[in-house]
Amino acid sequence: MSLIPIFDPEKAGRPMRVAAFMSGSGTNIMKLMEHEKRLKKGKNSPPFEVVFIFSDRSDGGSAGEQIALKNGLPYFSYDIRAFHRLKSLKRTVRTSDGLAARREYDRVAKKLVKIFEIDLIALGGYMSYTTLNRCVNVHPANLSIRTPDGKRKYIGDNAVYDAVSAGESRLRASTLWIDEGVDSGPLLMVSNPIRVELPEPLEDLARNKKRLFEISKQHQERLKEAGDWKIFPRTIEMIADGRFALNEDNHVYVDGLYVPNGYRE
Repeated sequence: MSLIPIFDPEKAGRPMRVAAFMSGSGTNIMKLMEHEKRLKKGKNSPPFEVVFIFSDRSDGGSAGEQIALKNGLPYFSYDIRAFHRLKSLKRTVRTSDGLAARREYDRVAKKLVKIFEIDLIALGGYMSYTTLNRCVNVHPANLSIRTPDGKRKYIGDNAVYDAVSAGESRLRASTLWIDEGVDSGPLLMVSNPIRVELPEPLEDLARNKKRLFEISKQHQERLKEAGDWKIFPRTIEMIADGRFALNEDNHVYVDGLYVPNGYRE
């Protein structure tokens, strides 16, 4: 059985070059860059470097330009909603036409990735489906939890709400190596848990979906701080150090050991 590192620092002979993709506030990207700076202080030469920032919003709804300006990085935006509006397309990739449109949209970012010689794309709150390769995403749910038929139970935009509604007592965040599906790629790392704290019994909250949604949103903010912000930068660092590898079946290995339910520190 052969293992292929996601990134091989010895072969590259340089730090891993990262493109940061985002849509909104960019807190995951900010935490990634803060981690890079901490590593620089401790190691002089961190194992990765964020090279540019890309946003799929150009209407001021993304903080990408401010983050890039603060850190002296190139910034690019290409508004996906305007792209679909001008082409009279719906924002879905569930049809062949929709997927083809998304590939067309991704051509701009693909050119940037090639020009800047990017090794890995860090999706930190990037809300668009992407057809690009070599991407790491962070997701606000424990993707090792599966349904009886083997499918991942908490995927999509409402993962925290779904987990709270299902009666989960703890929540975790996950990082994954993306594939063509939605939250379906190889699971890389799973965070430490936070407890679900409800102000009243779940069966009572279930009668008020708006209230339950608000409570779930509060939990998602807590999970972001305790989960996303910790494992997202750490996953990128470990990939840059050559510690994550995949076999021919896309099974994840860390330091040569198989981790079927994600790496946990």
